[in-house]
Amino acid sequence: MRFDPWDPEFVAHPYDVYARLREQEPVSFYEPTGQWLIARHADVDALLRDRRLGRTYLHLGSHEEFGREPWPDWQEPFWRVVGVGMLDVEPPVHTRLRRLVSKAFTPRMVESLRPRIRQIATGLAEAFAERGGDVIAEVAEPLPVTVIAEMLGVPEADRRLLRPWSADMCGMYELNPPVEVQRTAVRAAEEFAGYVRELARARRADPGDDLISALAQVVDDGDRLTEDELIGTCVLLLNAGHEATVNATGNSWWALFRNPDQLDRLRAAVRDGDEGLVGTAVDELLRWDTPAQMFERWVLEDITVGGVHIPRGSEVALLFGSANRDPEVFADPDRLDLGRDPNPHISFGLGIHYCLGAPLARIELAESFTALLRAAPGLDLVAEPEWKPGYIMRGLKALELRTG
Repeated sequence: MRFDPWDPEFVAHPYDVYARLREQEPVSFYEPTGQWLIARHADVDALLRDRRLGRTYLHLGSHEEFGREPWPDWQEPFWRVVGVGMLDVEPPVHTRLRRLVSKAFTPRMVESLRPRIRQIATGLAEAFAERGGDVIAEVAEPLPVTVIAEMLGVPEADRRLLRPWSADMCGMYELNPPVEVQRTAVRAAEEFAGYVRELARARRADPGDDLISALAQVVDDGDRLTEDELIGTCVLLLNAGHEATVNATGNSWWALFRNPDQLDRLRAAVRDGDEGLVGTAVDELLRWDTPAQMFERWVLEDITVGGVHIPRGSEVALLFGSANRDPEVFADPDRLDLGRDPNPHISFGLGIHYCLGAPLARIELAESFTALLRAAPGLDLVAEPEWKPGYIMRGLKALELRTG
């Protein structure tokens, strides 16, 4: 098998290919996407921190100046929304946005959500324990949707809209997405932007106890978020904080069923109230089968990686899934070890774009695993799952479980 992000067999198990790349071609050009694949942990780590690379190049020059085709005009509504979020901008704009958003999205605020997250997770787990079924549809999806909806202050009647919008927008980030997928992403971005715009205007006039109100009111030395920046921040919170968490939950349960000794270990930790092991388990599950297999960067100045020259205007594909299994960093990397410590995985990124929502994701995953194993300690697999076709946002279609 070779690197092929459209091959279902590769998507289901890319790790043997990654091992070959690390050993034989740690830096290689992949013609179908026009990207340089970066496979080793040390290189991925370094490039994530290297300011000669960026999530965009438009702060330095036009598409044409970087040898790229401009986006078609019909995509403008998508990039107008997504392109102003802090994930897709560079300093000084990124520095300003992160400073402003961090004033509202604080560690204390996130930690204060734990009791409510626990309550939601417990309710979902107890309902699931009564009947079993698809743990992704019944638990993994509703938990982060409910959390992000309550954080943003989305009325309960509208929450059903968030999951389709998120899934449709994320389609744009797959490799060479078909035109119909791109158009669906544009439409979803327009609809979500319009919805948040109305909500934000209402909250500016009449603030509530929610994140949109906080973002709309936050001021730092006279500076505040523009309306488009507020919307872009909400898009980022929805997509990064929801889509990735859903896939991480499903991937993690599938990993545990393939490693029954570690599932037994987690069961015992939950039974004994060992929150320390639950915490290290979350990080190890994110390392072992990360939902974010690849993250891309643009080369803003000529660089050399592993002795290979990569010119300005190129795109590098940082293989997170490969870096997380690098034996130079992780002892026995293909073994799932829920107590692994230290665990310098890069599933949340590194550098200035390190995931602002990492603490929230860790809380959601820990509370979800704990609630399910308390409510249904005898969880068992019904059938081997199938993977969705996406590679960059990699996750299962469904995961059918019985509750024992």
